[in-house]
Amino acid sequence: MLWVDQYRPRTLDDLHYHKGLSARLKSLASSGDFPHMLFYGPSGAGKKTRISCTLRQLFGPGVEKLKIDQRVFLSPSKRKLEINLVQSNYHIEITPSEAGNYDRVVIQELLKEIAQTQQVDLNAKQKFKVVIINEADSLSRDAQAALRRTMEKYMSNLRIILCANSTSRLIAPIKSRCLLMRVAAPSEEDMMDVLQNVAKRVGFDLPPDAADKIVDDAEGNMRKAILVLEALKMQSPNLNGPLSIAKPDWETYCHKVADLIIGEQSPARIMEVRSKFYELLSHCIPPTVILKTVAERVVDKVDESLKADIMHWAAFYEVRMRNGNKKIFHLEAWVVKVMSLYKHFFYGIDMSDFD
Repeated sequence: MLWVDQYRPRTLDDLHYHKGLSARLKSLASSGDFPHMLFYGPSGAGKKTRISCTLRQLFGPGVEKLKIDQRVFLSPSKRKLEINLVQSNYHIEITPSEAGNYDRVVIQELLKEIAQTQQVDLNAKQKFKVVIINEADSLSRDAQAALRRTMEKYMSNLRIILCANSTSRLIAPIKSRCLLMRVAAPSEEDMMDVLQNVAKRVGFDLPPDAADKIVDDAEGNMRKAILVLEALKMQSPNLNGPLSIAKPDWETYCHKVADLIIGEQSPARIMEVRSKFYELLSHCIPPTVILKTVAERVVDKVDESLKADIMHWAAFYEVRMRNGNKKIFHLEAWVVKVMSLYKHFFYGIDMSDFD
């Protein structure tokens, strides 16, 4: 078992950082009036860990007896939608965005079915079931509207816990019906503390230099930091000497794409970059992650006066990409815009001259 799973905190008291948030969750779980909740914050900050610890506080250790199931839903056009569920006797965890544009069907059918059934365990501390919805900020507007109606109608038997990176794409009626819990990225000191704790439990001393390097590379992502720690320990048992932290293949590939954009600005190069984007998308790298990674690399390489414009257009096309269907169009449009800015800066040439 990976260390990130093996040494994951099981209770709210075990959590190493955001102690005030843990105390608040403990108080809510102990009160008789547990609300719908929305956990939001950057990836790797510990949202899911806090949710699982809160569930344990609500229902006891039985909530950790999980089984993975697959449910089939039918779309209005009779197309079969297969969705994976993780469930215990007390809760169900789903990712409706797996169904794409049909996420509304999953939300309506599953939540209605759960809400109309009573709690199986008559000795349970709480009489309601909990539904955890991952990637809530990826839900379509129709699915969010269906979720809002369900939250109103079945409050007595059901509590919803939403997990999202950002609240910006969630409709106001959903946010107003949830208690918002912001899980901020851990500070460098918090990450050092957790890494030292994991090292101690495994049974080795973590040199401060190695810990510093891991924390710098993780950039606030606690999950990534623990995975890197385990990988480095396998490579170099003493963690001494120069340590090289390997970048994921997709990240290296994104950096190559950025170098292509800066290296030449031409219609032929746009076509080459498009094929690279298709390859990344075919390996299930989210388009927003591709755009962010390539943009950050481009910004590192260009003149100071171009940085703000490049990030402005990256944000502009990210919003369009979230609202549209053809992700490649928006990625490509951003590349053309960057090339245009770059050409104009150096030679006073606009890419529209190539049309």
